[in-house]
Amino acid sequence: MHRRTGHTFAQLARIINQIVRGWLQYYGAFYRSAPKPLLRRINAYLVRWIRRKYKRLAGFKKSKECFLGITKRYPGMIAHWRLCRNFW
Repeated sequence: MHRRTGHTFAQLARIINQIVRGWLQYYGAFYRSAPKPLLRRINAYLVRWIRRKYKRLAGFKKSKECFLGITKRYPGMIAHWRLCRNFW
């Protein structure tokens, strides 16, 4: 996912939303906190994507701030952000 720098953030969201929704429906039915490590990893890959796509945000602190800003502005863009935005 982090190597798809030719895509926009919205395109990435469209690609991974279907998969994440399925995981949340399946695992959420049995044990709600089970997918938390996986969802954190998805967020880490999105931050890595930001770092590769935008060279001015190559530093971890800048890319994390950008990621947190995106989650605040568009809380429904990725399926698991609706549950909790501060999944860091």
